[in-house]
Amino acid sequence: MTETVEVYWSFRSPYSYLVTPDLLRLRDDYDVDVDMRIVYPIAIRDPSLVFDPANRDKSRYIVRDSRRRAEFLGMPFLMPARPDPIVQDNATMAVAEEQPYIHRLSALGVEAQRRGKGLELVAEVSALIFGGTDGWDQGDHLKDAVARAGLDLPELEAAITDGDQLEEVALNQEALSAAGHWGVPTMVLQGEPFFGQDRIDTLRWRLDQLSVV
Repeated sequence: MTETVEVYWSFRSPYSYLVTPDLLRLRDDYDVDVDMRIVYPIAIRDPSLVFDPANRDKSRYIVRDSRRRAEFLGMPFLMPARPDPIVQDNATMAVAEEQPYIHRLSALGVEAQRRGKGLELVAEVSALIFGGTDGWDQGDHLKDAVARAGLDLPELEAAITDGDQLEEVALNQEALSAAGHWGVPTMVLQGEPFFGQDRIDTLRWRLDQLSVV
């Protein structure tokens, strides 16, 4: 019987980007559906968990560790600042009220999942954001990435204009909390959470126990 792996994932998380190749391989290797459950970055949900202007140790470590992990995995990597999906003051760590990028990206991710291409879309778009593409939101960068995922950007944009995709993001965040975690990426199999892109091997071990091949 096909199992469902729920993946709680955000467009601003470097670790979410780093897990996407493993998720694609997981889907190829096992009899699983990968259900991408898009959530807002922690900077939107609860910035106090990571961003403290008086103590930058957490944010500095995330930058250092994600760069190192990308090098280990052989993946291109730059922290996003061209533009950053989150509009935030780097000096004060204050998050702006207006967030044009992350709302759009999250809605596109939800709509892509509804069309059965959620994993493909997040893989292609996150590769733009973290792979070093300057102005990833300009020109045809996003359109071409969406096309590589097997979707059409104008169609997705039309669907999210008056849609309820952002309501689903809120529901996904509630589901992440109900699953027993707060961070991304978190993979959930039969109610059991596996947090972090380095827990794919543990998730595979559990799938092997369930004989999901």
